[in-house]
Amino acid sequence: MSSCDVREVLDLVADKWSLFIVANLSDGPRRFTELKRAVDGVSQRMLTVTLRRLERDGILLRTVHAVMPPHVTYELTPLGTSLLHAAAPLIAWSNGNLEQVAAARAAYDAG
Repeated sequence: MSSCDVREVLDLVADKWSLFIVANLSDGPRRFTELKRAVDGVSQRMLTVTLRRLERDGILLRTVHAVMPPHVTYELTPLGTSLLHAAAPLIAWSNGNLEQVAAARAAYDAG
């Protein structure tokens, strides 16, 4: 595997929305509208693009349920669950250090 291939996979997790979506699927399948509400700030278009990319990369599974109106759910695949486990410490660090990062930015911008 070349370093270019590794960069492509790293781009998957470095994407602005991917880890938010993966984290929001940690409790099980969710519908598009549930994800849209849960991932603050994501546009409908960007959510659609990101979901398609994650499906293509094998991170999530899109299931269309044969009901009227059509019911679509998204859930993590085993590969997606392994990504969630790998990213969990980074997500926890981010949540735990929000205030410190905000304070550092404010101090930098003031100085």
